[in-house]
Amino acid sequence: MGRINIHLHGKLKDKAIASIAEMYQQRLSSAGVKTHIHNESLDTYLEKLKAKNGRLILLDERGDTFESTEFAGKIKEWKIGSQDIHFAIGPAEGWAGKEPTLQRISLSSFTFTHEMAAIILFEQLYRAHEILKGTSYHKD
Repeated sequence: MGRINIHLHGKLKDKAIASIAEMYQQRLSSAGVKTHIHNESLDTYLEKLKAKNGRLILLDERGDTFESTEFAGKIKEWKIGSQDIHFAIGPAEGWAGKEPTLQRISLSSFTFTHEMAAIILFEQLYRAHEILKGTSYHKD
């Protein structure tokens, strides 16, 4: 089964955002979602990500968009598969001009700070898992 990994470039500095991220990380721990913090340069970060086994997906405002139920379907598909999934949230300046051939997912057509993008990704992963479990968390 594929595991889901979230990679952040740098620690979440805002205490309120870090607290929310921690809450979602705890909720997602039973689903096997792991978070990894990277503090190296952007180029080193990218090289480490590209060396991972599995599918690398960059979070980018120019990426593909999904409705929550569609995203839940993708999560189910990926978890059933044998490849690990690596979601990578970039640095504050984003992925502009970096690795144009890698798959990209957008959380919205709005632009978010990388810290807010992390929270939104955590929440959407939690929502996807709740949709798949059939709970009442997600309202259609």
